[in-house]
Amino acid sequence: MQVGDRVRLLTGREEGIVTRLLDNELVEVAIDNDFTIPVLRREVVVVAAEEQKAFGKTAAAVANERKAASTGAARAAQAAGEKPAAASASGSTKKGSGPTSPPVKIAKGLYLALVHQSPELLAVHVINNTDADVLYTYGEERPNGTYRGLASDKLDSKAASKPLGHWHLKDFDKWPAVLVQLLPHQLNGTTAYDLLSKRTQFKAATFYKSRQQAPIIQKEAYLFQLDEKPAAPLAPPTPEKLAETLKAQLSGDAPAKPATVAPTPEPAKALVAPPHELDLHIEALRPEGAEGLSNTAMLKLQMDTFEDALSRALATNMHEIVFIHGAGNGTLRKEIHKQLSRNKDIKFFEDARKEKFGYGATLVRLK
Repeated sequence: MQVGDRVRLLTGREEGIVTRLLDNELVEVAIDNDFTIPVLRREVVVVAAEEQKAFGKTAAAVANERKAASTGAARAAQAAGEKPAAASASGSTKKGSGPTSPPVKIAKGLYLALVHQSPELLAVHVINNTDADVLYTYGEERPNGTYRGLASDKLDSKAASKPLGHWHLKDFDKWPAVLVQLLPHQLNGTTAYDLLSKRTQFKAATFYKSRQQAPIIQKEAYLFQLDEKPAAPLAPPTPEKLAETLKAQLSGDAPAKPATVAPTPEPAKALVAPPHELDLHIEALRPEGAEGLSNTAMLKLQMDTFEDALSRALATNMHEIVFIHGAGNGTLRKEIHKQLSRNKDIKFFEDARKEKFGYGATLVRLK
């Protein structure tokens, strides 16, 4: 089961899209009426592609596609300051109203495509509609200026990426800016290219007008070109230029290289011994608490603090130090004991005074 798979709940008839893998047992599913719920993996089943081939699209899927199309057309017209026509919303034309315009042919290029998974849920893809392979990275910039890298991969020629993210239209004002970096590449090619970086911030006035048939995936999508300025080739120096440079160096006429100036060394910082009793609870290390930190990130912060304090205790010739790790589920205690058992500079370690700390602290005697 992967992000982007369409699944059906075993306890009902609802279908939805997997938007996140929460852990080994739990996934997040956006149901077709656009509310998101956590579901146990064993309570959902992936809707196979063969099922749609055999039985056609479900009524719910057809209704969702029609609703998505009408919603996009209505919003595009609203953004343009026009009144949406009923014919446009339904995709039908009146008899005698003239031939429909042919679909717009999409030029070769690299694109960011947002595709409806349901009327309010969009999946983000990178599309490579060129003749070269592309190495890419995908990340998001939040309003506070922080960047988070989310994906990196190689995209073959004439191919589309898997869903890189899922966004709700109801949260349009909170969408992050997207930063995509692209490096064209051809095996055994004779040209190297500069790295392309494209930052895209979505605005309602232009977003809803961008809806069109996306290349490669052949679906209606909000489409944004990433390479309006194609990557510039890196031209290698010509033999004449190389010969001229070599001749200048041999004759002594080459411009002198500026002397390397060694940076001024920073004054050594005094080594400070850690406290005799060091509290490793996350609240003591991080005044703002554990908000925004995963369990893995919290454990890393606690172990980094432990290792720093232990090294300073050894360097300043302390005889002993107490690490207060708490009882909890025992994960931090086990990691600390594992590190201590491998350190040859440790005389021994044991549970600290039980009358004071219970089983929530470890006393370390140093050599």
